Amino acid sequence: MRFDCISNKWVNMKLNELVTNVRSKNAGPFWITIDVFCGSDTAYDTLNKLLSTAYVAAIYKQPATAMKRFELPELNVLKFSFPRPVVQGSRYDRDMHGAQYSVLLAELELPGDVGNQ
Repeated sequence: MRFDCISNKWVNMKLNELVTNVRSKNAGPFWITIDVFCGSDTAYDTLNKLLSTAYVAAIYKQPATAMKRFELPELNVLKFSFPRPVVQGSRYDRDMHGAQYSVLLAELELPGDVGNQ
């Protein structure tokens, strides 16, 4: 938790306040990849336990079986890949480069005890 000076109360920390960066990008015309750069062993260990494949799949409204998870502990990075809802560049594609998908994860409110270590 952290103290918010504007609202003058304690609020839960968001994922983007704990990590160095969250980004999303194309992984070809059919897949999106989201990278979570944790920046420290502590942040990596915390998020590695908290962000299960099923949990992240639910955030993006994907079946857990379609979500791929990659753990890179030597870099303190978690990666998640899933099929794009439409093919990149099709007339229904609203995010050609896949850059906006990271916002859902970056703005995720973490449980109250995260960030107090």
